[in-house]
Parts: sequence; structure tokens; C-alpha cells
Amino acid sequence: MSFNLRIVLVEPLYQGNVGSVARAMKNFGFSDLILVNPCKLEKEARALASHAWDVLEGARIAPSIEEAIEGADVVVATTGITGLKIDEHIRMPPYTPQELKEKFNGTNGTIAVLFGREDNGFTNEELKLSDMIVSIPTSDIYPIMNLSHATTIILYELSQIDAGEQQLAEGFDLKLLHEHIGELLDDIQYPEHKKEKTHLMFKRIFGRAQLMPREVQTLRGFFGRIQQLVK
Repeated sequence: MSFNLRIVLVEPLYQGNVGSVARAMKNFGFSDLILVNPCKLEKEARALASHAWDVLEGARIAPSIEEAIEGADVVVATTGITGLKIDEHIRMPPYTPQELKEKFNGTNGTIAVLFGREDNGFTNEELKLSDMIVSIPTSDIYPIMNLSHATTIILYELSQIDAGEQQLAEGFDLKLLHEHIGELLDDIQYPEHKKEKTHLMFKRIFGRAQLMPREVQTLRGFFGRIQQLVK
């Protein structure tokens, strides 16, 4: 049994932040770091990584978020901006880092946590790639945290997770489930202007549910039976 945490930094702008994140990862016993189109990593990154240079040197470079999250069972995106339009499900519902820890305690699988750009975070389209949203409670006066500080808080909380017997469904099988839902929405002639929001709603629901492999297969069989009857 194992709980694997993957940290994904999306287009980080400052090499010092990347080095600091590597150091925080080693502080809490993690090493799986993926950088999506990062800035140049030179002396400053190495200096701030300090004795975690091996984590920084071992980081994988990816050209896209889609490639960075490949193989992950659950994808969690961080954001300092929550709420907005609740019915769109893009930034809702947000979990705190502590709630995220409690959610995954007793499970085993690979969780990818995404951190956005220092200047403007994620686009809504990028957030739609995630299964869950996490946000660190901060002061309303200045809610947006430094990248490395935010990463450290989440690493601290998730380092306390005890792996258990509940095996998370594989990300590949969840992808097939979501494709199945898309096909079903087409088959029942679901209103075109509602499809994307409804599909994202299912993604958020299943993310919160921590589906197990057997549950995913049962859901796919259930939706497949509905498709047969519709046709």
C-alpha cells in the first residue's frame, strides 16, 4: 500500500520559487516533481533548493498539463480564487488542505496537485482538467500566497496521510468513464448549452467520491445499459 503525491508546477516564472518548492518537498519526504514549461533553472534555483538539489535535478519537464497529469488517479488544482458562479462548478466546491488530507487518509494511489503561475494562476479551461479544487484559507486583505509558501502548507498536510486499503480507481479508467458520460449526454440529446457544465459537475462529484475500481466498472456498465435502451 502506498500514497504517492505528485507536485506539478505549471509554467513557474521564478526559478527561486522552483528551488524552494524542491526543498519543501524533500523536507516532507516527497520527490515526484513535474514542471510544465518552466523558466530557466540556474544558480538561484540550485541555491534555494539547498540540499534538495536531487529533487530539482530529478524533476520531469512536460509540455502540457495533460502530459504532466498522465498516470495520476486524482488531479487536484490549487486556487486562491474560489466561488464565482457556483452553477459552473469550475472552482467549486473548494477543500482546505486539512480537508484534503482527511479525504485521502486511508487510501492508496497517485494524487497530482497542480500549482498555477505566480502572476495569474490557472485559466478556467485548465481548472476543468482537475477532479477537485483546494484553496488555503487566507486573509481577504491579501488572499494570494507565494507559490512556494502555498506548496509548503499543502505538503505539510498531505505528508500526514496514512496509506490504507482503499485503492483509488485508476485515472485511465476514470477517463473512460467520463468519455462514456459524454457519449450518453449526446445519446439522450441533452441540451447543448448545458453539456459542458453537466459533464464538469460529474467530474467534481466523482472526484469527491474517491471511486474504487469496482465502482467505476459498475458505473460504466450502468451507463452502457442506459445507452442500449436509448438506442
